[in-house]
Amino acid sequence: MGAEFVQFSLTPMLIGVFAAIACALPGNFLILRRQALIGDAISHVVLPGIVVAFLVTGTVATIPMLIGAGAAALVAVVLIEVILRLGRIEPGAAMGVVFTALFAGGVLLLEQSDTSGVHLDVDHALMGNLETLIWLRASGWHSVIDPVALAHLPPELPRIAAVAALMAVLMVIFWRPLKLATFDEGFARAIGLPVSAIGLALVIAAAVAAVAAFDAVGSIIVIAMFICPPAAARLLTNALAAQVWISVGIAAGSAVLGYVLAGYGPIWMGFDHSVSAAGMIATVSGLSLALACVWGPHRTRAGGAAGA
Repeated sequence: MGAEFVQFSLTPMLIGVFAAIACALPGNFLILRRQALIGDAISHVVLPGIVVAFLVTGTVATIPMLIGAGAAALVAVVLIEVILRLGRIEPGAAMGVVFTALFAGGVLLLEQSDTSGVHLDVDHALMGNLETLIWLRASGWHSVIDPVALAHLPPELPRIAAVAALMAVLMVIFWRPLKLATFDEGFARAIGLPVSAIGLALVIAAAVAAVAAFDAVGSIIVIAMFICPPAAARLLTNALAAQVWISVGIAAGSAVLGYVLAGYGPIWMGFDHSVSAAGMIATVSGLSLALACVWGPHRTRAGGAAGA
């Protein structure tokens, strides 16, 4: 039983956990800065960039995908700015127009291009390929210290683990500037903090997390994890540090519980087939937010500032 779990479930479950944490960490500050829609936008605009990168290079290698996603994000920023200047509408509406149009364009490109030779299609873009990221060379728990077996880990695992670690390190290093720029922008400017640069860096960090998670878990989980765990944590506490820790716990718990329910839930209920792991993880994350909305002790004061 242990060998089967390590081979077929351990790596996809860990990838889901790391992806959830990588998105939830910057998501906390996006929520507090009332910029949650940015996470949603990023998860959508990376799709056409990834598709174009594949069509140009013919490969789904990491570097071309990152370049394509970054270029798409840059195009989105320019388009949003153009719409804001010409249309004189509020930023949320401009972002909604741009990321919806770009995502639709990405889906059309996928439908019209020949991606049959790789795992790149509309279902993959939405739901990822989490269930396929198994560790075939593993033969039990001893494989986690076997260099030969470790060399055959799905490459998505070390990549998303490194990004999750990077998000955590950046949050620790820039905790004070982020907190000041989020809760008291005027004071932050007065003491010389580059508030605009901090906001831009936060968006870049969110983009890095979204791009790293996109290939394995698709846009559904990315959207859910940017918003649901931080928002649920915000309703449970007014202390910023506690909020971040709670959001990480909710994100990781949603990934584990969602993966288990996707694989075994239908069987327990008498059905023959499992359901999408990404979809179930996003569902569990959404349910956590729904529960926090009903029973969270700070649900009536969510708009106020959180403490340190």
